[in-house]
Amino acid sequence: VKARATSKLGAAPRVVSCYEAGYDGFWLHRRLEAAGITNFVFDPASIAVEQRSRRAKTDRIDGELLLRTLMAYLRGEPRVVRIVRVPSVAEEDARRISRERERLVTEQTAHTNRIKALLRLLGMAVGALRRRNWLAWLEQQRDWQGQPLPPQLLAEVKREHARLMLVRDQLKALEQAQAAAQAAATPAPMAKRRDQLQQLKALGPAFATTLVQEVFYKDFRNRREVASYCGLAPSPWQSGGIDREQGISKAGNRRARHKTIELAWLWLRHQPDSALSRWFRTRTENAG
Repeated sequence: VKARATSKLGAAPRVVSCYEAGYDGFWLHRRLEAAGITNFVFDPASIAVEQRSRRAKTDRIDGELLLRTLMAYLRGEPRVVRIVRVPSVAEEDARRISRERERLVTEQTAHTNRIKALLRLLGMAVGALRRRNWLAWLEQQRDWQGQPLPPQLLAEVKREHARLMLVRDQLKALEQAQAAAQAAATPAPMAKRRDQLQQLKALGPAFATTLVQEVFYKDFRNRREVASYCGLAPSPWQSGGIDREQGISKAGNRRARHKTIELAWLWLRHQPDSALSRWFRTRTENAG
């Protein structure tokens, strides 16, 4: 189509496209850009839609909405939609280890809690269930009646423990791979930022790596941009005589938001006498 238009117009037309960020990731954006097409990736949560309890939704309606949004953005209305910054292939690949580690930690917690719940059904002690010799210890334990575990329950616990051990093995291998990757191929600016973060008390290698890969691969002009990207910006509700705060917006990078909130609590724990910690305590105490 572009070639036919060029032959008729005598010049290559500018082609602009857009799509919503989703499960397809950014391969389509890269392919369009490689073909000379200007493409924008929209944050789907930022596109205005009707607020009726029941609204029609079809591919045609969604396509027309995207087209109108794109036209408004190109007319010079930057706030009509938020544009997703597309990371490079290397930046995107660098996140894989930290994101997989996050999922494995969640799985590890789930398996641990499941085993604890099964044993609590019989009023039994849990012990150090993340040890490999834990099953041998468990077979010597008795319930509140002095009886061993029922065979089916014991079999279920063994299967759950096997999955737990598999997750722990994968976590260990992943942490080793992460350390090797950081030592071998981390770009100098990224490595410098990671090392600077680790100088703060409360931040370890995994935490600092996640922050660098999820947040500080971008350049922010001020703290407002950081808060907006992480979904930590305030959400005021001001209408007529109503003036209240709804809390943080949560309209940003979910992983970055979780890490920054966790960092705030770690800061209070490990640096209780800092000026920032004192300010927080004073403000929350005065708020009741």
